[in-house]
Amino acid sequence: MFKGIKNVKYFSKGKRSLIYTGIYKNQKVGIKTKNPKSEAKNRIKNEIKFLKILNKYKIGPKILIAKEKYFAYKFVEGELLIEYLKNTNKKYNILKKVLDQCRTLDKLKINKLEFTRPIKHVFVKNNKITMIDFERCYETKNPKNVTQFSQYIIKNFKTKKEFQTILKNYKEKQTEKNYKEILKYIKTIFS
Repeated sequence: MFKGIKNVKYFSKGKRSLIYTGIYKNQKVGIKTKNPKSEAKNRIKNEIKFLKILNKYKIGPKILIAKEKYFAYKFVEGELLIEYLKNTNKKYNILKKVLDQCRTLDKLKINKLEFTRPIKHVFVKNNKITMIDFERCYETKNPKNVTQFSQYIIKNFKTKKEFQTILKNYKEKQTEKNYKEILKYIKTIFS
């Protein structure tokens, strides 16, 4: 079923996809294929398209095989972001890494979705983050990755009203200056 991949085992399922694991060229891989119960169209194809772009910026799991009905990627190891944040005093460093990737997505005019609740979509290992689940990505003049992830920060950490204003400025003008204001504010929360 998945050519060239050995030891294929079922791993998990989502609304739109099924995930398997296997071994490809002596490394553990994840294999994502369509969930037969899903009505969604072209999600695998869409995710492959965006991951090929984003892998150039070291975002997302590294694609190793891309086929019509599935793709295989370097298996993502690590702790879910929310768990990691509970047990670290380096919250700012990790949140900045997530925001930097969100900023890159914004600059590329790609909206990821799933960022207001990034609980299952960001993994941390050795101080490195990997985002997963790009199946619903789309191109837009008005991406909202930084603002959506910042909403998550607002909901989960004590932020003041001024943060809303800083976000509003970024939303209106996605400049480097406005982005740096977001980072500056977040640094004050966690230092």
